[in-house]
Formats: sequence, C-alpha cells, structure tokens
Amino acid sequence: MSGLQILDQGGGPILIDGDLTFASLDKNAGQPLAFLQAGQPITIDLSRVANADSAGLALLIEWAKYAHRHQTLLSFAQIPQQLLNLAKLSGLEDTLLFHPSA
Repeated sequence: MSGLQILDQGGGPILIDGDLTFASLDKNAGQPLAFLQAGQPITIDLSRVANADSAGLALLIEWAKYAHRHQTLLSFAQIPQQLLNLAKLSGLEDTLLFHPSA
C-alpha cells in the first residue's frame, strides 16, 4: 500500500501520487481542496497512481461534483487502465472528463 499525496506543482496539473484505494484514503481526502478554485480550469494528473479501486473512483466523482458546483472545469489526465475500467463499468467515463492520453 502506498499513501496518497496530492501535489500542486504551481501552475501545472495537480499530481496524484500513490494509491486511490479504500485502504489509502482517509476521511479528509474527500474534503473540498484548495486547488479547486472557482473559475480556473484544473487538470489532475493520475499517472503516478499505483492502484485504484471503487473508493478512488468515488473520490474523483466527489471532486468533479465539487468542481461543477463551484463552476470549475476539472479534467483528469493519464488515467490508469484500472481506473478507466471501473469508470466504464460504472458508465461514468463520459460523465467525468477523462483524457487518457493527455
């Protein structure tokens, strides 16, 4: 298991490093995050996510809902295949702004 780190690279994509799993997420992971500022488009880079499960997908959905409520364009890039498969299975790949090759 690898802990979850959210790294703001100052002007670039937000980098998620570690696992997006039930075991690695704590109660604070779903809280509104400082990087979701109203009006600014945000890209979250998932290239360094080692493992993901439905809890990780739920977290991304929560971030997307928060961004939508605050009129922020949020997209996800470099999505691991495991997470893409979960999104497709759930019928959410079109709901979330997924850009696998971005």
